[in-house]
Amino acid sequence: MTNVKRDGFGSRFGVLVAVAGSAVGLGNLWRFPYMVGTNGGAAFIILYLFFVVLLCLPIMFSEFIIGRRGEANAFGSIKKLAPKSGWLSIGVISVVTSVAILSFYSVVGGWTLEYIFKSFSPAFLSSDGSSLSSQFSNFSQSSFMPVVMHLLFLGISALIVVAGVKKGIERYSKILMPVLFFLVLLLAIRSLTLEGSGAGVEFLFKPDFSKITGQTALAALGQAFFSLSLGMGCIITYGSYVNKKENLFKISFMSAFADTGFAILAGLAVVPAVFAFGISPSEGPSLVFITLPQVFAQLPFGQIIASAFFFILLIAALTSSISLLEVIVAFCTEELKWSRLNSVLITFIVVGVFGSLSSLSQGILSHVTLFGKTFFDLFDYTSSNILLPVGGLLVVTFVGWRMERSNVLDELTSGGTISLKPILFKAIMFIIKYLSPIAILLVLVHSLL
Repeated sequence: MTNVKRDGFGSRFGVLVAVAGSAVGLGNLWRFPYMVGTNGGAAFIILYLFFVVLLCLPIMFSEFIIGRRGEANAFGSIKKLAPKSGWLSIGVISVVTSVAILSFYSVVGGWTLEYIFKSFSPAFLSSDGSSLSSQFSNFSQSSFMPVVMHLLFLGISALIVVAGVKKGIERYSKILMPVLFFLVLLLAIRSLTLEGSGAGVEFLFKPDFSKITGQTALAALGQAFFSLSLGMGCIITYGSYVNKKENLFKISFMSAFADTGFAILAGLAVVPAVFAFGISPSEGPSLVFITLPQVFAQLPFGQIIASAFFFILLIAALTSSISLLEVIVAFCTEELKWSRLNSVLITFIVVGVFGSLSSLSQGILSHVTLFGKTFFDLFDYTSSNILLPVGGLLVVTFVGWRMERSNVLDELTSGGTISLKPILFKAIMFIIKYLSPIAILLVLVHSLL
């Protein structure tokens, strides 16, 4: 264990908003609506919910167990629980994954920041899709402003993390998460009041099971897994700050509920509006930056709605980026014995450089490729398709096969203070040992094919 005095969460609510903030991000507002749109609507959502409850919650339990039992960063926790073993690779993968994700995630965060500024310009909103497409292309392929916005977004995240867990992450999560939910709720209400929005609601909640294919199931499993921030060390790191008296079941269930609820709320904010204006819900990633501004342009007070929407996106991006930053910073402070300030500064520089390369790969560096991919695509593909599933697989394998069952039970019952029926514990262990690894392997194999 490190000699560095550890920070920690000051309340259960602080834990919940921080963990929910880690899970709730651009994946909910940006990825979830178009994943629903391209995979059959309600049928996809049902599969998504099934996988969250059956498979993803046990994985979240596993990460919390490792973090709270080890009382250290992702690497340090494994070092304490399985010293001088190959399991230390879990900690290494967690740090590498966080760097890789931030190296493209902060670029998208920068785009969101730019679009907040753009939304105040009378010339921004347009019902002309080609005009909006040109706006996005001209900005994202530029060599200057996208890099500046990426560094500004990363800098805001760094300022929150440098303040520490209780005074930084917890304090700002308590502010940002309620604001985020409130704004998305308002946007969903406005979307649902549009003429023709009923078709979008039906698309979201009336399942057509004939649309379910093996591809749909794997897409739902992958979205559920990645949406909850599993396999990247965030839950392990945050778990190490959780008081021993806290109920990991409640924290995990409430975090998963908040993330899933927010994803569906985001779907209600986006999909009915898209249907109301006759736009396909399967537009893909361009749905946020190109398609939705077409919708806003046709709404009363569209400019205000657009500004609010991109502000929501920014908050969602920040709550996730600070959790990723904390994974790296906790490793640097506890394993390398750097001060928190130096850890944040060095992380900012490293991610700033990689992120700048990702940003420039949209333009002047688009011809520079590694393994046939630009920097942006390489960081995205490597983290999402390889590092995250491998990290998650190692976590559940470690808890299911390497940790003492008595230690797992001790954490799940908070030292015996919480009642847990033996049959329920056996079911959880069965899922962790067998079902979760098989499911993750399916996602990993599918993503590599």
